[in-house]
Amino acid sequence: MSFISQPIWFAGLSHYHREMRKLAALALSTHPGPTIAVTLITVVLGFSVGLEWWRLLLLGLALLANQVSVGLSNDWLDADRDRAVGRTDKPVAIGAIGAGAVRTAAFASALFAVALTVPLGWAATVAHATFILSAWSYNAGLKSTVISVVPYIISFGLLPLVVTLSLPHPAIASPWAMLAGALLGIAAHFANVLPDLTDDAATGIRGLAHRAGARTAGLVIAGTLAGASTSVVLGLGYPQFPGWIGLGLSVVLAVTCAALVLAGRSTRLIFRLIIAGALIDVALLAMSGTRLLA
Repeated sequence: MSFISQPIWFAGLSHYHREMRKLAALALSTHPGPTIAVTLITVVLGFSVGLEWWRLLLLGLALLANQVSVGLSNDWLDADRDRAVGRTDKPVAIGAIGAGAVRTAAFASALFAVALTVPLGWAATVAHATFILSAWSYNAGLKSTVISVVPYIISFGLLPLVVTLSLPHPAIASPWAMLAGALLGIAAHFANVLPDLTDDAATGIRGLAHRAGARTAGLVIAGTLAGASTSVVLGLGYPQFPGWIGLGLSVVLAVTCAALVLAGRSTRLIFRLIIAGALIDVALLAMSGTRLLA
C-alpha cells in the first residue's frame, strides 16, 4: 500500500507547489506596490467624504481590482519586450507563468472592478470604467506615442471624482482635487519611465518622457509633485500648520527627485518618493471632509 500511495502523495504535493508558484507569479505581475498604494489612497478619500461602510468597502475592492487588472495587462502586453531586454523581475518574461493566464486574469479583474462599482451608481461606474480604459490604453500602445502622459492625467485626475460620485447623492469633486490627481499622474508617468529609458529605447518605445530626456523629466517630476501639494493646500484654504508642513515635505520630496535625476540616478526610488508625496496629499485631504466636493 505504501509503495503505491507514496508516489501519488509526492505527485500531489508537487502539483500543489507548482500551483502556488503560479499564484505567487500572478501576484507579482499585478505590480503590488502601486496597486496597494492607489487602493489605500482611494479608501482614505472615501472615508474623508463620509462614505458608508459598505460603499467604502465596495469602492476599495473595486480600485484594488482595477489596479490588479492594469498591472496584469502591463506584464501580459509587454512580455516580449521584457523578455528581449532580460527583465528578471517580470514573472511572464522569465516563464514563471504563461502570458495567456495573465491575460485572462487581467480581463477578469477589469470586469470585476467595474461590476463592483455598479451598486455605487451609474455615474461612479462610468467614471471608474473610464479610469480603467484610460489606464489600459497606455499599456495597449499609447506608451509609445507623444501623448503617453494623457492616460495618467485622465486616470489619476478621475480618482477623486470616482470617490465623490460613489456618495448616496453623487457629487462632483472639487477642481483643485482633480488637478492635484492629474499632476500626480504626470509625475508618476515620468518617474515610472525613467529607470527603463535604455530598455525601452532598445524595444522601440518612444513616449513623451523618452523624448523629453532624463533631465527634463526630472524637472517635470519636481514641478508636478510640488504643484499637486500646492493645489491641495490652497484648495483646502489651509493657512494652518498641518497644511504648510505637508507642503514643505512635498517640496523636499520634489527637490530630492530632481536631484536624483540630475545626478543620473534614475531609480525606482523616485517612483516611491512620488507615492510618498501622494500619501502626504491624501493625509491632508483626509482632514478636508466635504471640502473635497465642488
